[in-house]
Amino acid sequence: MPDLLVPLYSLPPEPPLPEGITLRAALPFESHVLLAFVSKHFGVKWVDECTVALAARPARVLVATEGSTLLGFACYDVTCRGFFGPTGVAPEARGKGIGKALLLAALHRLRADGFAYGVIGQAGPVEFYQQTCGAVVIPGSEQGVFANALA
Repeated sequence: MPDLLVPLYSLPPEPPLPEGITLRAALPFESHVLLAFVSKHFGVKWVDECTVALAARPARVLVATEGSTLLGFACYDVTCRGFFGPTGVAPEARGKGIGKALLLAALHRLRADGFAYGVIGQAGPVEFYQQTCGAVVIPGSEQGVFANALA
């Protein structure tokens, strides 16, 4: 999967969420809930990245919630400076625009932090990112920073 480059200076606005769903930064005392969610739905490698995102001050992980239920998350500026991801939405919450809202909120935070461009590392749904935030494939980036990762 290739890395993608996102021009942060031309992002679309953050979209509204369905009624009852909120998006906010994760709080330190919620770490166990977030990490269990990520482990259950997405695997241990993403748990590592979320752990680093939670340790930053302010935290560099956003969560989408409905009441006290976690629906999704998005990390940013964690694996490398200016990187977006990992991100994920619970299977039962997909199709409500939560992933798009998390993506754009995180990219807007990167822009506010002074980045002109963001990188989506090892992007899975390339067409989604191209349509949502104007991402373009970085040629020759299929292995990217993850090429020599420990197994």
